Amino acid sequence: MKANNFKKNNKRSMIKKSVTAVMVLNMMYMSALPVVGNFDSSVATFAAGAATEATNITGTGSINPPSLALRSAILIEPSTGQVLLSMNPDEPLPPASMTKMMTEYLVAEQVKQGKLKWTDKVTVNENASKSIGSRIFLAQGDQHTVEELYIAMAVGSANDATVALAERVSGTEQDFVKLMNETAQKMGMKNTYFINSTGLDRKDMPTGFQPDTDRETVMTARDAATLASYIIKDHPDYTRFTTIQSYKFRPTDKAPIINYNWMLEANKNITNFRKFAYPGLDGMKTGHTSNAGNCFTGTAERNGMRLISVVMGADSEPHRFTETAKVLNYGFDNFEVKQVVAPKTVVKGVENVPVTKGTETEVPIVTKDAVSFIVPKGASNPKVTFTTNITPASSLVAPLKQGAKVGTITYTYKTDGVDKGQTKTVDLVTTTAVEEGGWFRMLFRAIGDFFGDLFQGIKNLF
Repeated sequence: MKANNFKKNNKRSMIKKSVTAVMVLNMMYMSALPVVGNFDSSVATFAAGAATEATNITGTGSINPPSLALRSAILIEPSTGQVLLSMNPDEPLPPASMTKMMTEYLVAEQVKQGKLKWTDKVTVNENASKSIGSRIFLAQGDQHTVEELYIAMAVGSANDATVALAERVSGTEQDFVKLMNETAQKMGMKNTYFINSTGLDRKDMPTGFQPDTDRETVMTARDAATLASYIIKDHPDYTRFTTIQSYKFRPTDKAPIINYNWMLEANKNITNFRKFAYPGLDGMKTGHTSNAGNCFTGTAERNGMRLISVVMGADSEPHRFTETAKVLNYGFDNFEVKQVVAPKTVVKGVENVPVTKGTETEVPIVTKDAVSFIVPKGASNPKVTFTTNITPASSLVAPLKQGAKVGTITYTYKTDGVDKGQTKTVDLVTTTAVEEGGWFRMLFRAIGDFFGDLFQGIKNLF
């Protein structure tokens, strides 16, 4: 019995020493990083082929986009969905650890729905303990909270923590992968396919836990931006995790996990990162494998406008951040979000709609929400047109509540410098309630309508 305990303790001691050694090496590596000005982009390549300076970059309107040395990229404004820049945005490519954004989303959904708590304990199984690559060296049987593992995943891109969370949600990683793919389809991620929760290549997954397929995980830049948009919309507290600069996973660890996202605004005070720190940047996820190269989904907010950028296939770790800065600068320097219709706006020519069987025969209506579009800074001569789709009068039967939907209105916005018009549809709603009319009122109204129609018919005869 004592011999068994000795072996277990000795194994734990070796693991802890390995963790400490890796973290110390990580810190030493970080302190030796070159600044942007000293980076030689011709040095690093990756298995799929180094990115080259591309010319197939599409900007918005007459504003010229920057040159980018990447395999794929996109820049979007999430509230409007407008694409401001794109480069091979629909080419499925290996996303590496950007895959973890879907795992992060689904775990956060479990917490949001009350199926998990951040304080719940997770027991590490064999699959997680054998995961390679970025990791925190979890041993089978270890227990950590959901929050601790989530931070290790979001900040340190830990594959073992990611698998442990996936198995906690769905029982097995492959059952979790089914949920990932189903969710991707619901989000409209048309060219994405997951084989695991981490983004590792199939060959790098633990033996016995690889999927029964020869496919690999792929994602497009557009799909990655879509996923990031859902995270921002459905889990606006994501910054509670993504802005953590370092995290000590175990009390006994001598060195903390360092956030792989060098562009965090808070890094402006860190000597080796200040050249990369980007004003307003607070997420989202890096990724790297030999096949994927260096990838990064970033998001930043300035002056009330948030942008999401995705770069894929950069040829080095620093390069993915310098290219991201180019993409984001293009957006923030040249565009702004402009509200073209305020909420509760009366639509000219559609001020009222008829109501059947009410105390009133018609009810005033307004737009439910504001309408905003992204336009070039200083753009003039806005051209806003609209079309309405009103519910037939026969279907608008009292009683109607205040704020009842009675139709929709679609605005199209066209301005100088933007080739294609942007569209947005919002509901038309009632400004007041309409009560049901009594039978006596309905009788006299019917009589009035009858004689009105009769006299109008006689008038038309003459």
